Amino acid sequence: MALSVFDLFTIGVGPSSSHTVGPMRAALRFARLLADQGTLPRTDAVHCELFGSLGATGHGHGSVRAVLLGLTGEQPETVDPDAAPGIVTAIQARGRLALDGGHDIAFCPDTDLVLHRRKTLPGHPNGMIFRAADGAGTVLAERTYYSVGGGFVLEEPAAGGPAITAGRTPVRYPFRTAADLLAHCCQRHLRISDVMRCNEHAWRSDPEIDAGLLHIWDAMAACVQRGCTRDGVLPGGLKVPLPHA
Repeated sequence: MALSVFDLFTIGVGPSSSHTVGPMRAALRFARLLADQGTLPRTDAVHCELFGSLGATGHGHGSVRAVLLGLTGEQPETVDPDAAPGIVTAIQARGRLALDGGHDIAFCPDTDLVLHRRKTLPGHPNGMIFRAADGAGTVLAERTYYSVGGGFVLEEPAAGGPAITAGRTPVRYPFRTAADLLAHCCQRHLRISDVMRCNEHAWRSDPEIDAGLLHIWDAMAACVQRGCTRDGVLPGGLKVPLPHA
């Protein structure tokens, strides 16, 4: 199993990596696709559809907000959580969106971002379709993405469904199961953290690992601090009040 600790612990907007981080990355990937293929300046409209679990809980789990932020060029790792609500509110109020951070198009979240509460795509419960068109209605690009958990996003290939393949990077202590991992620990008198750090050396040096982990810790501490000092009501339909600071 070749999987970096920084794939397991990623910085992103809550409440769910499947419902927020994944959709934001998918939306950003689609916006960047338009820029890369040179069709961004010709894009006049973007239409998004969320299916399955994303469609059923899109508002309460923040998927709508995540897609809007991703289309504007925001990334889960770097988006300012204090500025994000203002970006979304401005899109809703203006009926316009800065695609990939610069190309301004008309966009109404109520009609251009459709939540299918009872429809599912074949590849995975968390499916999304993004479509861009020019002023004449000609489709410039269309992509299907799946948010498969942990913030990972798969694009549906032209033939067949999405697929997850094992990482090919050679690591010092490869394992496929928890039993394999524990066997390394017992045979070599290592802790699980020791095994994971040794494997992480396949991608990063010790200073890079330490800096990356401290960055994640700082983000977690800031999240806790923000939650303890905010007032109001949590997003979603349950109207859960935040404790008073």
